[in-house]
Amino acid sequence: MANKMKNLEDLFKHELQDLYSAETQIIEALPKMAEKASNSELKNGFKTHLEETKKQKQRLEEVSTELGFDLKGTTCKAMQGLIREGEDIMKEDADKEVMDAALIAAAQRIEHYEIAGYGTVCTYAEKLGFTDIKNKLGETLEEEKKTDEKLNKVAKTVNEKAEA
Repeated sequence: MANKMKNLEDLFKHELQDLYSAETQIIEALPKMAEKASNSELKNGFKTHLEETKKQKQRLEEVSTELGFDLKGTTCKAMQGLIREGEDIMKEDADKEVMDAALIAAAQRIEHYEIAGYGTVCTYAEKLGFTDIKNKLGETLEEEKKTDEKLNKVAKTVNEKAEA
């Protein structure tokens, strides 16, 4: 940690840097997950979320420009761990339906981390009076929740096939 966090705004910026690192890592991981998925709905969902994640990363860049600070310099270790777990499961010898179920589980862990992170920065932005920034980050939060809902929907089909 380079600078001492003296107030909520410092913590807010640190959290934004963490999310930026997370989004950057997810952009690298999603194509691998899409390639490994056999269920077409899941495969397409990963590809769609990749494009959405690129927009989310861009939104964070807009916020940092508005606030006048650099997003680089922090590595999201939690996302590194979540992605590593996903990579490990993708190396397993599993039936394709079971692999799809495992990919969904890995993706939902990632989504839940992001939902927690974006929920936090939205709260901080509101408290700091950054209404426009809160709305922008809130857009991403809603996208993450919708992605989680889509994963739940696909999981119902995939899990039934994996069970058989």
